[in-house]
Amino acid sequence: MLAMSLFSRLFAVAAFPALALLGGCATVSESPVQQLEVRAVLDYREIGGVGCILSNDVGRWYMIAPGRVTVTRSSQPMSINCKKGSAATAAEIVQARLDTGNLVGNLVTTAGLGYLVDRHSGAGYGYPAVLTVLMQPAAPPAEAAGANPLDTRVF
Repeated sequence: MLAMSLFSRLFAVAAFPALALLGGCATVSESPVQQLEVRAVLDYREIGGVGCILSNDVGRWYMIAPGRVTVTRSSQPMSINCKKGSAATAAEIVQARLDTGNLVGNLVTTAGLGYLVDRHSGAGYGYPAVLTVLMQPAAPPAEAAGANPLDTRVF
């Protein structure tokens, strides 16, 4: 009975500092995923039916814009590649942002240890909730533009 009581006390003494160190850690308190809304704009107008691939160092997600997609958080940038048939394309990169609320909690409660854990896991980071992708019109082929490729040759 005495050994069990001693063990319980040692466990409580060891567990309390470990829990205190992880108190501000987003890896423990935040979700590892985030929902993003993606919109596509061409010539100052939102367009639909745009196929997009979002990717970071953790994964790759496919979606049709405008729409929502759930991605895994990371401290690394998010790459966005979109295409609307042969009419328009887009390629953008969005930087991950550090959650300042978690940063303050990490500094106060864990003396920065939680920040290192969050940086490695990506849980303390996020992307903007709404991403607007600027589409670029695809260059029409020379034949479709009405020009004959043979007429442009210089002999």
